[in-house]
Amino acid sequence: MEIVSIIVLAIIAYLLGSMPSSVWVGKAYFGVDVREYGSGNAGATNTFRVLGTQVGIIVLFLDIVKGVTAASLVHYLPFVAHGTDQFINLQLLFGLLAVVGHIFPIFEDFKGGKGIATLFGMLIGIHYVLALAVLALFLVVLLLTKYVSLSSILAAIAFPIFTIFVFKRDEPLLIAFGIAAAVMVVLTHKKNIARLLHGEESKANLFKNKS
Repeated sequence: MEIVSIIVLAIIAYLLGSMPSSVWVGKAYFGVDVREYGSGNAGATNTFRVLGTQVGIIVLFLDIVKGVTAASLVHYLPFVAHGTDQFINLQLLFGLLAVVGHIFPIFEDFKGGKGIATLFGMLIGIHYVLALAVLALFLVVLLLTKYVSLSSILAAIAFPIFTIFVFKRDEPLLIAFGIAAAVMVVLTHKKNIARLLHGEESKANLFKNKS
């Protein structure tokens, strides 16, 4: 029964991540598929660009909630003690499945976003202070450069560094996940990196409303 419960929650975590907030909100209220405009990405950043600040904030919030909720599913397993390695490992498993769902959503032909907001939400669910430290770095880089992609990449790379050297966490799977997440973010931003290197990346104006 224990393994069945874990499998069921793992499926739920993936399905949560697969809910494409930007696509559904854009289609329902504006008749717009954000993947057909801007960067072509089904994420919060492109929603800010295409549909404006208010809608972007809503989508960003929903994407973060997906990660927090997925990582919190472990609380429905009474046989797993809070704070143990097993508890954290299952948080990572469920959170990662939500991120995979966001990138490859079953509800939208497996064409999703880059998973940054959902990854951040998962991190909040696991260690909110670490999440705030990563967020602070993201915001500083964004304010200095106005590049969301660069901010996301540097924040992702900082995740395992902060985990090991600042917060002194010694859970092997958490550290391994942090490294894997950083690699995943870099890989999903290959086109952005190329544009950054060629000076062609668009700068964010996240507080400009669309008419």
